[in-house]
This record gives sequence, C-alpha cells and structure tokens, in this order.
Amino acid sequence: MASAAAVSHAYTISPARTVEKLRSLLLWMTGFSGAFVFTEPSPYEIFAAAAIFFFFATGLSIRRGHLPLLAILIVYCFGATIAVIPVVSEPKTAMWVTISWFLAATALFYACVIADDTERRLNILMSGYMAAAIVASMVAILAYFHAIPGADSFLLYGRAKGTFNDPNVIGPFLVLPGLLAIKRVLSFRLKDLLIGGTQVSIIVIALLLSFSRGAWGHFAASAAIFIGLLFIVSTDTRERTRIVGATIAGVGLLALILVALLSMKGVGSLFTERATLEQSYDMGQLGRFGRHILGFQLALDTPFGLGPFQFAKRFPEDPHNVYLNSFMTGGWLGGLTYPLLVLMTLWAGLKGALRATPWRPVLLATWATFIGVVGEGAIIDTDHWRHFWLLAGVLWGGAVAASHYRVEIPRRFATKEASEVPVPSLQRTDRITIVRPLSERGAARLAH
Repeated sequence: MASAAAVSHAYTISPARTVEKLRSLLLWMTGFSGAFVFTEPSPYEIFAAAAIFFFFATGLSIRRGHLPLLAILIVYCFGATIAVIPVVSEPKTAMWVTISWFLAATALFYACVIADDTERRLNILMSGYMAAAIVASMVAILAYFHAIPGADSFLLYGRAKGTFNDPNVIGPFLVLPGLLAIKRVLSFRLKDLLIGGTQVSIIVIALLLSFSRGAWGHFAASAAIFIGLLFIVSTDTRERTRIVGATIAGVGLLALILVALLSMKGVGSLFTERATLEQSYDMGQLGRFGRHILGFQLALDTPFGLGPFQFAKRFPEDPHNVYLNSFMTGGWLGGLTYPLLVLMTLWAGLKGALRATPWRPVLLATWATFIGVVGEGAIIDTDHWRHFWLLAGVLWGGAVAASHYRVEIPRRFATKEASEVPVPSLQRTDRITIVRPLSERGAARLAH
C-alpha cells in the first residue's frame, strides 16, 4: 500500500504548476526572440502572439492602473487606422498598421504580466532578453571580422547589424542588457564580476561595431543616468563608494576596448567617419533635419496624416523622426497621442522605479534605457522597434506592482513602539500602510 501510494504521488501532475511553467517558457522565448527581426512579421510576433493568447486564456487581469495605458494605445492606433484608409491598397500599408496594433498590444501585455509575480517574471523576461543580446552581439562581432560563413548577410555598408535588419537597431536593443550587466558587476561578487564583466564587454564591442552614432550616445547617456540613479537611491556609504569605484574602472576598461578596436584595420577609419556629428545626408534643405522642418509644416495641413510609407514619396527618405512620423502615419490624433504616451510612461515609470522594491534596479535600468530611446526618436523612427514597446510595458507593469507592494513587518517589532519600528519610505505592509505618523486631526478622522 505504501509503495503504491508513493508511486501515485510521484506521478501526480499539478495543472497549475504546468500552466505556470508554460507561461514562463513563453515569456522567456518572447524576450529571446526579440533579437531576430529580419522581416515583418518576425519570429518575435509569433512567440509574442502565443504568449499573449496563452496568458489571457489562463487568466491575466487588467488592473485600474493599466487603464490610462490602454486608452492612449487605442487612440494612437485608431489614428493610424484612419490615416491608412486612403492608401490601404498600396503594398505593406495594411500590414504596417496591423503590426502597430500588435506592438501596442504587446505593451499592454507586458504591463499586465509584470504587475503580478513581478520579481520572478521580470527575471524570466530579462533572462531571455539578455540571452538574445549575447547571441546577437556574438553574431555581429564574428560577422564583422568574417569569422562565420555568410558573414556579409549580417553586415550593412560595412557595419555590424547582427540578427537585425539595420545597424541602427541592434545598438539600441543592446542598451538595456548592457545596463543589467553593469548592475551585476556592481554587486562585486566574484561570480557576478566575471559573468557581468564578460556580458558588458561583448555587448559594448558589438555596439561599437554597429557604428551607430545614436546608439553610442544612447548607451552613454542611459548608463550615466542609470548609475546616477543607483547612487541616489543607495543609502549605504560603502555601496556608493563601490559604485563610484566601479564606474571609474569601467570607463577605463571601455577606453582600452575602444583603443584595441581602433587599432584594427578598417575599424579606425570607419569610426572616424561615423563619429562626426554632421553627415552629408543630414544637411541641406532636404537633408534629415531639413525634412523635419518641412515635414512638421506639412503636418499642419494634413490632419488625417499621409499614411504609412507616403512621406518618402514626397521627400528623398523617410522622416527619421518618430514624432514627425507619428503625425505622418497617424494624423493629428496619432501625432499628439504618441508624445503623450512617452511622457506618461516616463512619469509612471519613474514613480515606480523610485519606490524601494526588490525589482527596483531592473526598473531603473529600464527607465534609463527608455529615456535614451525617447531621445533617439528625434533622429530615427522607433515606433516599430519591438523593444520600445517592451520597455514601455515593463515600466507600466512595474509601476502598477510597486504601487501595491507590501513589506512584512518582522514579528520582533510587533510589540515595540511605533517609533522603534524601521519604516521603509512610502511602502506598505500586509495590514497597514506606512507613510508617516498620523496627526491628531488624522487620527480623529479615522476614529469617526
């Protein structure tokens, strides 16, 4: 009998556990597939669609904190839908709008997923993202030095694009994993120093070989913001000292990597060419910045927009400015709601990231990366970057989770006076909300 019971127990399958394992696998694969973007739709769309379907089929709630995001996404996509009607018969226009709706849905999906079981799910998603970054970086590096078969397929104009279709996209994609690797190094544990140091070195080399000026500036600015925020939120003097020391050592290491790369044949000349602030295609009346001015003037006369891919029919190239592109592809409705989405995400994300939660370092890294993407949007179209919507969704989900985060007060403090209990700033316990001592008037209100 005992043996039979043991066998029965060994083969017991928990449906809930199986469902959660499948959820975790799909979430990891969605993060990992973000690096493989050759066509539209890409492998990312396949895994993201499967994850969205499975999560909602097995129970995924939309909280009140998600409603502003939901509303702004619907209005933004509705503007794009109106703008495409006159040109819907042209190639790829309908697909472009469909993918816009889908990417907006992924932002809401991430926001809902991260709002529950936040720390574990964030770790799973970022683990997949990091693996994708390392694979894409290694492919980019090996292809640049022609160390793999078909290397030219992973290059564009002599620049490394890895598993992406554009060198200007792989660089920004690598920023968040680079910041997470920096955070791992800052723990100063030997294992994390070795792993984190290796990760950030691989990522930085690939980023440099993309020869994307925007990505270089993006990484430098986001890293500075992230390290500055870590310094500000830290209350430990020793930890702050480690942050400063590691930053100085890291800058020195990056300088050595840069010197080593520049000493290689062909790298130095292309780096010098790309490092200039002004390129020939930026200047002139119809250059990048001239098109921005003319494009915004055109937007005043086209309240319903031009539709996808129509701007390049009137000008030599695409807008290369996501804020202008939102007017061109979504009319005034899309053009006004896109920057509103950006500002709302920055505000909600910063509020959530500044709360003392176990996942705060990841949110700080995400926020620092997002603000870099926002800035880079002024010189390139980022509205179909998969990781833009991932960053936005993570910030909203982290903010919603942080607003409901609770801290359990240890039993040993249960009998102490309130003034003796260590009080985390603006955090909640399972039973009471800790903010500040009540005034006499506040106590009277509660009494009645």
